[in-house]
Amino acid sequence: MSKKYFLNVQSLSEPLRLDVFLSSSELFSSRSQVQNLIKKSQIYVNGEIHKSSFLVNNDDEITIVLGDENSVVIEPENILIDIKYEDDDVIVVNKPKNMLTHPTEKEIKGTLVNALLYRYGYDGLSTLNGFLRPGIVHRLDRNTTGLLIVTKNNVAHEFISNQIKNKTAIRKYHAVVFGNFENEQGVIDLPIGRNPKKPEKMSVVEDGKPSITEYRVVEQFKGFSYLELNLKTGRTHQIRAHMSHIGHPIVNDSLYTKLPFKVKTIEQVLQSYSLKFTTLKNNDIIELEIPPDVDLEKTLRFLRSNK
Repeated sequence: MSKKYFLNVQSLSEPLRLDVFLSSSELFSSRSQVQNLIKKSQIYVNGEIHKSSFLVNNDDEITIVLGDENSVVIEPENILIDIKYEDDDVIVVNKPKNMLTHPTEKEIKGTLVNALLYRYGYDGLSTLNGFLRPGIVHRLDRNTTGLLIVTKNNVAHEFISNQIKNKTAIRKYHAVVFGNFENEQGVIDLPIGRNPKKPEKMSVVEDGKPSITEYRVVEQFKGFSYLELNLKTGRTHQIRAHMSHIGHPIVNDSLYTKLPFKVKTIEQVLQSYSLKFTTLKNNDIIELEIPPDVDLEKTLRFLRSNK
């Protein structure tokens, strides 16, 4: 059930933006968290919905409606985490297939967050992404494996988040896709949004969010290509939706293609294999790279043997 909280504005020397006022209260950990609730029409001022920029004054009554996610109990679980790097501020994990990055209202067990809570607890993870996503700055799809950054505190969270936003943190992927390419490299710059007919899918749509994926052909086979992909933005299913749109869907991605492939894998052959970022304390540059996962290695071995 949802919960309602009421705040009466007092002691302001001058009108203040709604999101700024609420982000300083004990109910919220960040301004972005407040803005997200405002966008979802979960915050009212004097019974009316307003934008984040709305100026509140003394004696205004603010109503905050927090949804079911705030009553969900996320249990720590003793799940093995493959840690590739760790310091006082961040952890880089190698997420396996068939694991959600964070819980949802429908699925609250077996996620990376459950594993992180067992090892670090809520006090050892950042809180800027809300109750269901402690430590999570960016995410990987359930069946996309590879490197993912987790932050231990809110200062580190903002520091890493800004690197991703400013494109100084570099995330590279490997994938095997259907079809061959005339050019060795290219850029897909097309907006991505929710598919209006199939909401579980993302698609290239006119009113979608700006999305940029760079690709480079690593190796070509008969009817297939091995790609390196560099994310310039981080939209849900970005690589999968972009590659499907240009006619080169990722092999065994059942959501974005029905094309058959002879090698059985756990869904899409897609791996976050390379990560580069700067540390908070010393501004050291950390560069990590992992070898192909089981499904990628198996797929490449099959294709190379059938050249």
